[in-house]
Amino acid sequence: MNRDAVLVTGASRGIGAAIAEWLAGDYHVVNLDVAPPAKPSPAELVQIDLRDLAATRACLADLCTRHRFTRLVNNVGMSSAVPLAELGDDLTEASIALNLRAALLCLQAVLPAMTEAGFGRVVNMGSRAALGKELRTVYSATKGGMHALTRTWALELADRDIAVNAVAPGMIDTELFRGANPPDSPITKKLVGAIPMKRLGTPDDVAKVVAFLLSDGAAYMTGQIVHICGGLSVGAVLE
Repeated sequence: MNRDAVLVTGASRGIGAAIAEWLAGDYHVVNLDVAPPAKPSPAELVQIDLRDLAATRACLADLCTRHRFTRLVNNVGMSSAVPLAELGDDLTEASIALNLRAALLCLQAVLPAMTEAGFGRVVNMGSRAALGKELRTVYSATKGGMHALTRTWALELADRDIAVNAVAPGMIDTELFRGANPPDSPITKKLVGAIPMKRLGTPDDVAKVVAFLLSDGAAYMTGQIVHICGGLSVGAVLE
């Protein structure tokens, strides 16, 4: 059994891939993702659709017999831009399963090892969209739920030295963002222009903060939502 492992969900692409790269030098990283990495990754890949309740529980039970996870990054998630009137049950249920329930299942699975070790670090992936974003009813709601879970778990687990924090990225330069927002588009330029720092964030910008929150340097920090948004959450408004 590996005695210093970190479980990262959705680490095959984007922010998750950057997190895996940053953590691999210090920990054994296990990546739970439905797809293989887009490029070579240092993480151990376990392919699983985390929307599948039974399969996820079985996968986590098996992993926890082989690794001692004292750190967890609940990164996986999905987002779709859908008008409220057109939002269907399938998308709502899939988003809740992936954006919220998967995080709960992962923490429940690793919690016995953290409790036994008397130590744990959990980082949840929130979003600036939890403050409100048009066409993101279910995404904003589930990310707001992640923020609430972060605070609740932090209080419940503090006496076990298990710290729970969240990062809330704003607009990050990932394949997903570029696909929906072509760089030369006037709309994209307007979005970037509304960011006080006048640039998109990078996956590394997020990964560095996640790595800190998993480290001993964050030992007295729990229940916090750290916005990584170039100042967008301070008060700028997207018109």
